Amino acid sequence: MAMYRVERVGRLIQEKIGSLILEGRIKDPRVDTFLSITRVSMSRDLSYANVYVSSYKSPAGLAKGVEGLQNAAGFIQAQLALLVRLRQTPKLRFYEDPGVREGFDLIKKIEDLTAHEGRNQ
Repeated sequence: MAMYRVERVGRLIQEKIGSLILEGRIKDPRVDTFLSITRVSMSRDLSYANVYVSSYKSPAGLAKGVEGLQNAAGFIQAQLALLVRLRQTPKLRFYEDPGVREGFDLIKKIEDLTAHEGRNQ
C-alpha cells in the first residue's frame, strides 16, 4: 500500500511541474516549453523527489534546461506546496533523461534505412 502512495505522489508531482513549465510560470530563460518531465522517482518517506527531464532539442539545450530547473527548484517547491496537499513538500533534484532525444534519433535512423532499402530494390 505504501509503494502505491509513493508512485501516486510521484505522478502528481510530475503533472504539476509539467503544467508549471507549460504555463510559463518558471521565469528562468533556460527553461522552455520544449522540456518535458518524463518521470519522478520519490524516496520512501516522500522527502526527496528525483525529477527526470527530457527534450528533443540538443543535449546542450537539455543540460541548460535542467540547470535552469535546478536553479528554480525553490520556487517550484513553493508552488508544489500550494498545489499539492502533503505534510512535507519534497526536496527536488533534477536530472537529464536523454530518452526522448534517443527515441527521435532511432526513428530517424529507421526511416533512413527504409528509404535507403526502397531505393536499392
